[in-house]
Amino acid sequence: MECSPYLVMALSSTLIALGMLILWRYGHTPTRYGKHAEAWEKQPGQGRRRLHLPAKCAWFLQELPAFLVPALLLALRSPPRFAPLGCRLLGSMFCGHYFHRTFIYSLLTRGRPFPLRTLLSGMLFCVYNGFLQGYYMVYCAEYPDDWCNDIRFTSGILLFLFGMGINIHSDFLLRQLRKPGELTYKIPQGGLFVYVSGANFFGEILEWVGYAIATWCLPAFAFALFTVCFVGPRAYHHHR
Repeated sequence: MECSPYLVMALSSTLIALGMLILWRYGHTPTRYGKHAEAWEKQPGQGRRRLHLPAKCAWFLQELPAFLVPALLLALRSPPRFAPLGCRLLGSMFCGHYFHRTFIYSLLTRGRPFPLRTLLSGMLFCVYNGFLQGYYMVYCAEYPDDWCNDIRFTSGILLFLFGMGINIHSDFLLRQLRKPGELTYKIPQGGLFVYVSGANFFGEILEWVGYAIATWCLPAFAFALFTVCFVGPRAYHHHR
């Protein structure tokens, strides 16, 4: 497989446009899953119209393509598979995040049952974004030999790790609010929740902004912008 700059530009532009559309669509109305689904499902007949999966199963299925697709692109690449820096960044940062989300977070979560429609949308997005990030980093990315000494690389790595730490710690605090089988929403305390209502969302935004800075490429910046457009309104509605 060869690099196609036109394909990268088209997929990245579509991702940016999708982020703008989501920001416009859900800027005033929250997405209907998690705590925001409760009020909507109390309306007559709404709860019966949507199929749901248990949270653990749903999160596993949704996040798996984002790990599997770039991992397969790496595996199918002609050796040496991890010699280019782009491949190492993809494997350690992008795949590392989604390995945690797929195989660790999904097993630990105590969230509400997940709407099947939302799950399928999430899976399609993870396939799309997993391919875009993986395709670019494996077949297109080129970095100078001293890129690891560049301030963009080091600051991006540090920001990514800082955001991932916030995200994991905030998820831990959220899990402690519920006993196994309990679905009642409670206001989180401690950690960055003292200063930010959606500390877990804030951490995820920092992660992908750091990834974009470290990789310094259009697909990563498009994903970071999409994350802000998707997660930002959800954090705003949580705060309200």
